[in-house]
Amino acid sequence: MDSNLTGFLNILEACRHYPVSHLIYASSSSVYGLNEDLPYSEKDRTDQPASLYAATKKANELMAHTYSHLFNIPVTGLRFFTVYGPWGRPDMAFFKFTHAILNDEPIDVYNKGQMSRDFTYIDDIIEGVVKVLKGLSPGHKNRSDTVFEVYNIGNGTSVPLMDFIQAIENACGKKAIIRFKDMQPGDVLKTHADVTALKEKFLYTPKTNVIEGMLHFVKWYRAYYRI
Repeated sequence: MDSNLTGFLNILEACRHYPVSHLIYASSSSVYGLNEDLPYSEKDRTDQPASLYAATKKANELMAHTYSHLFNIPVTGLRFFTVYGPWGRPDMAFFKFTHAILNDEPIDVYNKGQMSRDFTYIDDIIEGVVKVLKGLSPGHKNRSDTVFEVYNIGNGTSVPLMDFIQAIENACGKKAIIRFKDMQPGDVLKTHADVTALKEKFLYTPKTNVIEGMLHFVKWYRAYYRI
């Protein structure tokens, strides 16, 4: 709450009092919540959050819209889809799974592995963000006069969780010790991004599949932690 609501409010207030040419911020695929229409489109409902985190990210979009409307601040939100890769957060599943597999520790796999995610490698995310930054820069031919927009930024494919775990196993050269668990409250079964809009306007082109992405991550992980 402090970070996603109060922190984001401070960003918006800063943009209000010290005008920027364009504010680009990170939203999340979690805003789609209990929506079961796949792939997720920017036109889909986002009023059924399944977790408090999702509710705060949806609140960010509403806050951004309000400030854009009241103070004429150009704002673009990017809905990130399950980002993974080097320098990621240690509390994310891919990070915890890698640590556990390399150290012969068990991993907890929820809903007995019957889930899938649009896993997006960090390099693809960065490329997309940079293209949006450049495309919305003053004087750029792709710049829109619209002052509020939201785009999905993901890989554009939905990968079964067990396939993702297998990619981690292959990259580590070891099998996981799996403890299957029931579904966690606040989780969703599937995510899948429709990235058509971002491709058409900013030529966004994600390139990295989970096999290649996890090879890069595990190589970095071993070097960073000297394993």
